[in-house]
Amino acid sequence: MKRCSWVSNDALYIKYHDEEWGKPVFDDAVLFEFLLLESFQAGLSWITILKKRDNFRQAFDSFDYKKISKYNQEKVEELLLNEGIIRHRGKIEAAINNANLFQDIQIEFGSFSNYLWAFVNQTPVLNAFETLKDVPPKTELSDQIAKDLKKRGFKFMGSTTVYAFMQAVGLVNDHVSDCFCFKKE
Repeated sequence: MKRCSWVSNDALYIKYHDEEWGKPVFDDAVLFEFLLLESFQAGLSWITILKKRDNFRQAFDSFDYKKISKYNQEKVEELLLNEGIIRHRGKIEAAINNANLFQDIQIEFGSFSNYLWAFVNQTPVLNAFETLKDVPPKTELSDQIAKDLKKRGFKFMGSTTVYAFMQAVGLVNDHVSDCFCFKKE
């Protein structure tokens, strides 16, 4: 099977590419999981985050944004000692901040999914890139979403991170055109 060239022969990466990456996500809990993971990925490789995903799940209460929003400084210090995750104070504090703001968006729009998918009129953007080097690190749309998130107070959600998030949750389909996951619809 032909896959996107960024996929190594690591079984975890293959499973992620084949079963998750680029598939549209509408569930707020899953959207928050990816939001948190992508914010920790900033400056690192995705495979690093993927290999630590279960550790993140355990450390961050199964990505329960309601619980995370209530974390205090004691919990931050505990997380900073957890060798199974990325121990970056700014990113940990951003996760707590973003969990609170995530809930604000849910109140305003009925769900985070409603907010996010409105940027693409509820339909994934289908790109048809031929090679990985054709895929941009960010787009006007990721700039727009990142700007709105920043205005709302989100941290570690710049345009490049937002674009990676958009790819992961299927807002955009960036499987290269000869990948078996590419859909022409």
